[in-house]
Amino acid sequence: MSDLYLSRTRNWFLSNPLAEWLIIGLRETLIGALSQGPIPRHVAFEMDGNRRYARSHKIETIEGHHLGFEALARVLEICYKCGVKVVTVYAFSIENFNRPKYEVDGLMQLAKLKLEQLIQHGELLERYGASVRVLGQRDLMSADVLEVVDRAVETTKHNEQCILNICFPYTSREEMTTAVRSTVAEYSTTPRPHSTPFSQSRITQKIMSKQEDKWEALASIRESSPSPSPPSSRSDDIEDSLSSSATLHPDSVEIPNVTIYPNAENITAETIEGHLYTAGCPPLDIFVRTSGVERLSDFMLWQGHQGAQIFFLKCFWPEFDLWHFLPVLVEWQRRQKQKERDERPKRIKQA
Repeated sequence: MSDLYLSRTRNWFLSNPLAEWLIIGLRETLIGALSQGPIPRHVAFEMDGNRRYARSHKIETIEGHHLGFEALARVLEICYKCGVKVVTVYAFSIENFNRPKYEVDGLMQLAKLKLEQLIQHGELLERYGASVRVLGQRDLMSADVLEVVDRAVETTKHNEQCILNICFPYTSREEMTTAVRSTVAEYSTTPRPHSTPFSQSRITQKIMSKQEDKWEALASIRESSPSPSPPSSRSDDIEDSLSSSATLHPDSVEIPNVTIYPNAENITAETIEGHLYTAGCPPLDIFVRTSGVERLSDFMLWQGHQGAQIFFLKCFWPEFDLWHFLPVLVEWQRRQKQKERDERPKRIKQA
């Protein structure tokens, strides 16, 4: 009886306008306080647990995904208010195509619906100046979904304050494969600007130098000849050579047209990184996965290799809110301050 009473009391309190106003005020205060400390520039979310949330609440699977998209709207507002510049979310894995067709079709249509809502009612993105980027294999999308994707990207391209990366459909291995492929294409088909190693002046200098050497050799042979007899065959050979070379004007020399490509030895990790889907984004600071599963599942493997702090949370994604994200931000700020304290003596010693 007491549990039922507490449940009704909680529901009444949350539905009360005054309680709602107090909660909103508390959220704003907490976000403002967090903004005073170091803020991550790039946060990635692996939005896991929609289906399990649906099963646990005895609702349709697609409804669980629908609630997951609503959670995304809440999280975006929290991140942008705090000052995060880039949010990357894992919306659909390429491997999800192995799920039942009705679920795949439902997810595609849901993504289409939510992107259309972003276009029609994009107050959140406009308010924070966020542009939408869809990262993944475009050829796996149906034509109607692809049309909405392009419209969402085009509509928000003028927003330059923040970025929302939607990985759809995506795997990290496919991203890295695409980056390597485009790097190879660039280094094998795009000539670099160059000047030919055989310049016109250099060729002219070489021709004139050889002619002078031959004239000197001929004069030396004639001076050493004891009689006015005809020059030796060697002299004739030199004269013939001079005659033929004299007819070869330097301007008529054909300079070889050499195509020079970038040296593959110069390919570095930074070169590959410049061809990733996330090229131009700041390094990943925080990686969050919900639902209690502790693996990356082929998401942001390259971006999370160094410096990124990974957090595995036990809540399902549709439940995710400020109260789950708050401990993550506080812990990240604590670690950043600790890192600064550890590096300070090194900087002083180097100075």
